[in-house]
Amino acid sequence: MRILKVISLLLDYPEAAVQAARDELNQAIAAAREISPAQRQALQALLERVAGQPLLDVQEAWTELFERGRYLSLLLFEHVHGESRDRGQAMVDLMAQYEAAGFAIGVKELPDYIPLYLEFLASREDLEAREGLADVQHLLALLAARLAERESDYAACLQALLQIAGCEPETATAGIEPGQPDHSLEALDRDWQEEEVTFLNGDSQGACGTSRAPGKPREEQAVPVHWVGFNDNAVSAGKA
Repeated sequence: MRILKVISLLLDYPEAAVQAARDELNQAIAAAREISPAQRQALQALLERVAGQPLLDVQEAWTELFERGRYLSLLLFEHVHGESRDRGQAMVDLMAQYEAAGFAIGVKELPDYIPLYLEFLASREDLEAREGLADVQHLLALLAARLAERESDYAACLQALLQIAGCEPETATAGIEPGQPDHSLEALDRDWQEEEVTFLNGDSQGACGTSRAPGKPREEQAVPVHWVGFNDNAVSAGKA
């Protein structure tokens, strides 16, 4: 599903390659019939900002938004059990699903990093991709609500994913209180103590992995996934 690749790029750490591919990405969004015209316009507006501003400015804004604690972390399992010891098996299970599908991770990024998970789903059949999004729709809805509360244009990405999963953004976020940012381990464990996530009908019981340290220089962190083009000769950085 091509639109998942676009959303993955928009959610990922901004790079010059994305800015250079603005026209191609804009065309891909315009052609996406999996989402409504309003959602397409919202994604195009985000793309225009990311591609139209100085790269260092959009990188700084992205880091400030997504890497200052767990409140808006793009690691799915951060919102499930935080630092709970239950995280290990879920990460192993997710890695096993990647490998069983022939999806080899060629970057030093955690399997539950949302842009990477979207790359995996983009390689699957449409029905399987939708099911994969539906598995985590409550987490996508949470992030969508928190981003909307901050009036961030990145909310468009999460809202589009909810729509692709077959859940209208307004319905998915109904009843969710964005709340105030609380980056403490105690707060996250309290909020998500009973929550579980299963991926593509798997039996994950938690999450694992280590998040990036807030404020850590980008060059010392895991390298994210990137697509440069959508033609048949394009090579995904996330696959062997």
